[in-house]
Amino acid sequence: MSRTVKFGAVVVALASIPSLAFAHTGAGETSGFIHGFGHPISDLDHILAMVMVGVFAAQLGGRALWLVPATFVLVMAFGGALGVMGVPVPFVETGIALSVVVLGAVVALGVKAPVAVAMGLVGLFAVFHGHAHGAEMPDDAGGLAYAAGFMLATALLHVAGIAASLLIGKAGAHGGQVVARSVGGVVVMAGVGLLSGLL
Repeated sequence: MSRTVKFGAVVVALASIPSLAFAHTGAGETSGFIHGFGHPISDLDHILAMVMVGVFAAQLGGRALWLVPATFVLVMAFGGALGVMGVPVPFVETGIALSVVVLGAVVALGVKAPVAVAMGLVGLFAVFHGHAHGAEMPDDAGGLAYAAGFMLATALLHVAGIAASLLIGKAGAHGGQVVARSVGGVVVMAGVGLLSGLL
C-alpha cells in the first residue's frame, strides 16, 4: 500500500511540474493547460479506458503498477503529437471505443498478462487516445501546456483506477475479485454502447 501511495504522489508531482511552469506564462498557455486537462475528463470513453488502465496495472502488481500507466502516458503524448501535426491515424474513434471494451474485458476476466504484453496493449490504445487529444487542441492553446494538461489528467485517472482497485481489494480476495470483475463487465457493456453509437 505504501508503495502505491508513493507512486501516486510521484506521478502527481512529476505531472504537476509542467503545469506550474505554465501557470503564469500568459492566456494562451493557461487556456492550453485547462483545455488539455479538461479533455480526458470530459468524455466517458476516455475516463473509462484510463481508469481501467489503472485497475489493470493494480491487478498485475509489481513493476506493472508503474510501467503500464507510464507507458500509456508516454505513448499517448506521441499520439498527441501526431494529432497536432495532422498526421492521420485510421479508426481513431473506433480504437478508443475498442479500448474501453478490451480493457474492461481484461479487468473483468482478471487477465494476468506479462508486463511487456500489458505495456504493448495499453500503448496501442494510447496512440488513439493521444491522437484524439492532439487533433482537438484549440488553435489558440499553447501546445506544451495543452500536453501537460492532458498528461496530468490521464495520470490522475490512472491513479484513481489503482486506488479504486486497492480499495476493492480490501474487501477480501474473493469479494474484491467479484467487485472488480463486475465493474469490468459494466465497462465492457459501456464500450459496446460506445461502439454501437448508443452512448
